[in-house]
Amino acid sequence: MKQIHINLKKGEAKLKIENMDDLWCLSHIIEPDDLVRGKTIRKIKIGESDQRKVNIVKKTVFIEIRVENTEFHEYSSVLRVSGTITQGPEDIQKGSYHTFNLEPGSIITIIKKQWLSFQVEKIKQASVETKKILICILDRDEACFGLLKKQGFSLLSEIKGDVEKKADLKAKTGNFYGEVVNKLYDYVGRYKIESIILASPAFWKEDLMKNIKNDEIKKKITLATCSCSGKEAINEVLKRPEVKNVLSQQRVAKELEFVESLLEEISKNNLAVYGLKETEKAVNAGAVEKLLVTDRLIQKTRAEKKFEKIDQLMKNTESMKGSVTIIGSDHDGGKKLDGLGGIAAILRYKLNY
Repeated sequence: MKQIHINLKKGEAKLKIENMDDLWCLSHIIEPDDLVRGKTIRKIKIGESDQRKVNIVKKTVFIEIRVENTEFHEYSSVLRVSGTITQGPEDIQKGSYHTFNLEPGSIITIIKKQWLSFQVEKIKQASVETKKILICILDRDEACFGLLKKQGFSLLSEIKGDVEKKADLKAKTGNFYGEVVNKLYDYVGRYKIESIILASPAFWKEDLMKNIKNDEIKKKITLATCSCSGKEAINEVLKRPEVKNVLSQQRVAKELEFVESLLEEISKNNLAVYGLKETEKAVNAGAVEKLLVTDRLIQKTRAEKKFEKIDQLMKNTESMKGSVTIIGSDHDGGKKLDGLGGIAAILRYKLNY
């Protein structure tokens, strides 16, 4: 996510969305009663209602809405932000309803009465450079290497093996695989690569894995499937769910660590509480060091118009110098926390009731 302009004294943050992780992040930051402004597509009626012919045209306009609802559509990579229009062109009625369909490339300004620390921190985390990921596409006799960026990729190199005669297939392929493996080793060291996406049609990627002897390199590799080879396949691989998983691993690893710490404290019957009732008591007592809330609980309470209590608990935690972390329900840690009611806390000291 790109921070274009931040003025927390005025409660404003102008941001450019760069990827799906940014949409996930904003789905937990944008809340009911926030103001969101930006360019959007709006259907406009041309002609008076009493005239026979009224044309409806789509027009790009700059408007501001007061948020009522957000919906994150993960599989279509769209965050829908709906509400009533507070500012816009003269031909758009204030108070009418509108939905922003936010996607990578969208630029918006969010205005809040109060920014919580965890919301500001989420924007900071989304704005730092993404981990360095190498993509290798190969088939029987050619391979290409690309370095993943926030937007697209840069092609590093392409190599072609000499595998034409069936009689020499095993020997020639072995030489080709050796060259590919050497390239992988070279790029991992040169670019400080943290993860590798290795993709191919059919079984070539599995064959190559047998030639990689370095266990540290193997740990970095995620296998993916593509329908063709060459640099054209990189764009295909960028859309694969395997890539999304690699990008989210840093966030997930940290969240899993928090949940495991919570479960350890619960097992010792010590510095932890869970469930809304017990967590609320701990927050009100000022005993919470780290509040954990799942995104599923947030979405559920928003849909049921019961989010105000959760929101107040997060605000109270921060006002008493505790921290708040939103845990994704899409991994094991989040599922375990959902099983505990979707909300829990690690405490500074044990409560005696």
